[in-house]
Amino acid sequence: MKKIVVFTGAGVSADSGLATFRDADGLWASYRIEDVCTPEALARNRELVIEFYNKRRKELLGVEPNAAHRAIAELEKYFDVEVVTQNVDNLHERAGSTRVTHLHGELMKLRSQRNPDLIVPIEGWEQGLDDRAEDGALLRPHIVFFGESVPMFDRACEIAASADVMIVVGTSLAVYPAAMLVRYARAGVPVYVVDPGEPDTSMIRNPLTHIKARAAEGMPQLAESLKGCKF
Repeated sequence: MKKIVVFTGAGVSADSGLATFRDADGLWASYRIEDVCTPEALARNRELVIEFYNKRRKELLGVEPNAAHRAIAELEKYFDVEVVTQNVDNLHERAGSTRVTHLHGELMKLRSQRNPDLIVPIEGWEQGLDDRAEDGALLRPHIVFFGESVPMFDRACEIAASADVMIVVGTSLAVYPAAMLVRYARAGVPVYVVDPGEPDTSMIRNPLTHIKARAAEGMPQLAESLKGCKF
């Protein structure tokens, strides 16, 4: 069975109604990265950071997977599929994708501030300011903050290198190191980019097809066409 690796970004979740971070009207237009998404921010103003991610969870619980998420999940009926996502939401899983690697953490999980491997799910959307892990340390959002290493990146590179087909959907390819994943696709592996804009594809040396459409429109079209392909 041929292997499809799908690399997704904020554009996939935007079609479900989730606010993006980098668009002109995105979350970083209302919040400074330095105030809510760094280890220093957590130490300086824990209440603001916890409140920010509580709002993101509450927003997430009010939306549903869209046609792009569902199309990606349905590909598992025909191919060996792995999803690598920059998104911290759980919409891929809720749509039915069974193998999802989150590069930047997971919104519906918390972790110990002392032990990054002590990770627990959160019920509902609200983390209490003084909630603690089993080791007694304060809990923090299970999010890769700016300035922190991306612990799943090496695993994601291995996944990208195993692809027979690579799909890049809903990402500008501007966030590093995640954007480098496409460089790990083997020579000759076709790469499909689904995005209505002009993502930076300059680093892609493989056969490239750019579908200029939003994720919820372009991804179902691409999935349908791939079902009939013989790779």
